[in-house]
Amino acid sequence: MSAVTLRPERPGDEPSIHALTEAAFLGTAFSDGSEPDLIGQLRSDGDLALSLVAERADHGLVGHIAFSRVTISNNSADWYGLGPVSVLPEFQRSGIGTALINQGIAELRQAGACGIVLLGDPGYYARFGFEHDPQLSYPGPPAEYFQRLVLDGPPPSGVVHYADAFSAA
Repeated sequence: MSAVTLRPERPGDEPSIHALTEAAFLGTAFSDGSEPDLIGQLRSDGDLALSLVAERADHGLVGHIAFSRVTISNNSADWYGLGPVSVLPEFQRSGIGTALINQGIAELRQAGACGIVLLGDPGYYARFGFEHDPQLSYPGPPAEYFQRLVLDGPPPSGVVHYADAFSAA
C-alpha cells in the first residue's frame, strides 16, 4: 500500500476533489448530495480558507478537507467551520480522515485561529477535542451535533453563521 501525503489544494485539483467528495457522500443517510458543489461554491466565493488533500502516488487524491470562516453573533473573530471532510469509500476507516482533521487543526492553530466549529457525530469528533457547548448555537439541526474546539482564548457564545455557500447548498 502506498503512503499518503497531505498537502494544500493546488490549481487543477478541483475535478478530483469534486469526484472524491461525490463518491464519499454517495448514498449516505446524512447527505443531500450537495457537498461537492458546496466546496466549489466556497472556492469561487473566496471563502475556502484552508483546503487540504490526501494523495497516494498509486491512486491520486483520496481525501479532502475544507475549512471556511464563520461569524459569531458576539463578534468573536478568527473562528472557522470544518467541513466537509471526504475520503474515497475504498480508503475510509484507514486513518486518512483523521490525518486530514489533525493536519487542519494544526495548521489553523499555527495560523492563529481561535477555534473551529462543525456539525457532525459527537462520538467521532470528541477524539479531536470537539464538544457541544450550549453557549454556542447553530439553528436547525439537533444541538448536540453542533460542536466547537477552542484553539486560543475563551470559548465564544452566540449564534454561528457559516459562509453564504452553506445556505445555498
